[in-house]
Amino acid sequence: MKSNNNKKDTHLTVKPGVAPPAQINPRLSENRRRLRPKSRTAAEYAAGILAGNRVLLSQAITLLESTKKEHRDLAQQIIEQCLPAAGQSVRVGITGTPGVGKSTFIEAFGTHLTEAGNKVAVLAIDPTSQVSGGSILGDKTRMEKLSSDPAAFIRPSPAGETLGGVARKTRETIILCEAAGFNRIIIETVGVGQSETAVHSMTDFFLLLLLPGAGDELQGIKRGIVETADMIAVNKADGDSADAAKKAKMSYRNALHLFPPSASGWIPKAVTCSALTGAGIPEIEQDIQKYHQATQKNGYWQSRRAAQAKYWLEESIQEKLRRLFAEHPEVKGRKNEIERAVLAGEMSPFRGAEELMGLFLEG
Repeated sequence: MKSNNNKKDTHLTVKPGVAPPAQINPRLSENRRRLRPKSRTAAEYAAGILAGNRVLLSQAITLLESTKKEHRDLAQQIIEQCLPAAGQSVRVGITGTPGVGKSTFIEAFGTHLTEAGNKVAVLAIDPTSQVSGGSILGDKTRMEKLSSDPAAFIRPSPAGETLGGVARKTRETIILCEAAGFNRIIIETVGVGQSETAVHSMTDFFLLLLLPGAGDELQGIKRGIVETADMIAVNKADGDSADAAKKAKMSYRNALHLFPPSASGWIPKAVTCSALTGAGIPEIEQDIQKYHQATQKNGYWQSRRAAQAKYWLEESIQEKLRRLFAEHPEVKGRKNEIERAVLAGEMSPFRGAEELMGLFLEG
């Protein structure tokens, strides 16, 4: 049967379309070009950060978090130029069990600090989905009051696959924030995890937030985390929970006495507070200042900062080696094959690692 493609046989007709309206903003294209971020040198970024430019600070942190080599190289140049102006802040790490109210506490605590004349940077680590790889990054919505404070800077970062919920570049972000003039750095973690001690390795004061009702909660917290705490604060000590918070404080205080003396000479405290009413917040800040003064006087503050720098040197070396190993062409070429052999039981994981390392070292 012969098909008929003659247009006269179709019942469909095409009518002329409506002409597009005139451009409402004739300068729209020009504005887009003007607003498009331009390339900057490391010196320009550093100068802007040292001058307190938050836009350039945010862009520099984004470069830190990038996986592109050119971005990483530029970020490292910025850090090197900002490093001499860093190191003058008090770094406070805050962790706690899920639902303890970390974000609410940080907003109340940060607002108290800014009202006292401090400049506060909050580095909030958001959980990353292991399925989609996405992150909500909702701390700016949870800390509505603090996020609108001109003396505060909140930077939510995805935790990624880093153990303990500490973003891979948090350490470098601290340096940039200090160079920008923030004298108080607060690091909020995902929660009590297997490697929360990573937060301890980049902060001066470690605060553990807990809920009223000791007992089972205290049993569920790893000893290593409690041992690193310079203070345990029982949050939500208000309303009907006030009495339970006092009892929990006494239980935690008794538990702290079971641990050996701290190298800092500081005796960890257990206190109560309410992020909702603000009760106990000023006292926590006073204790942090006492800790700062005491550890500077006995030399622990300086030795701890030196130990942290050494720790992060070792971490940076390991991270660099892991990246070089993963990007090695010979390793990439054999890795899938060796993985299949290991999964099939044809090769031990140790033998597979040796073969891959051999390829890496030979190259």
